[in-house]
Amino acid sequence: MSSTTTFALIRHGQTDWNAALRIQGLSDIPLNDTGRGQAADAVGHLADYEWDFVVSSPLSRAAETADLIADGLGLTVTRRIGQIVERDYGPAEGLGAGPELDALRLPGDPTGIGGFHGAEAEATVAARGADALLALAEEHPGARIIVVSHGTLIRLSLMRILDRPIGTISNAALTVVAHDQAGWTLDVLNGAPSSTALAPAP
Repeated sequence: MSSTTTFALIRHGQTDWNAALRIQGLSDIPLNDTGRGQAADAVGHLADYEWDFVVSSPLSRAAETADLIADGLGLTVTRRIGQIVERDYGPAEGLGAGPELDALRLPGDPTGIGGFHGAEAEATVAARGADALLALAEEHPGARIIVVSHGTLIRLSLMRILDRPIGTISNAALTVVAHDQAGWTLDVLNGAPSSTALAPAP
């Protein structure tokens, strides 16, 4: 068996808060019908490759996305992993752009998207996400695993394991990374091939 473990990282489908541009974080907001359709579309992108099983965040928007994908591919969701829940945004959760959210921003945040009073530190999010992926790779060497999680968790985890900037992760878009003894490689980001193409499994 190959020692390369391959991950399809999928952000959950759309929720009403996504559509309204409200910060979700740990708030357990369910998928809307658009999100369920996006999960079905993700099945089509994943079906060209062989996958062994699915894991997900326990938050309902990720769990339902994972269940829909697993059903569509004839796979099993084997675990809900608490380490890959979304970033805790604290008092910013539920807010959209405006004075109330601006009042929570930390001074000196160059991105304007990450720094909020009372939010979980980005470094903490990155570490727990990267650690969860590495644990899966070590537990299942050579496996091909679909991981359904959240946009910020995926983005920050990728930045940690790849040591490069990563932009916004779209709802239900396919990102593929692989881990072997040499480290991590990126094959597909947000549905677009990276420099190394992912070849369909025979």
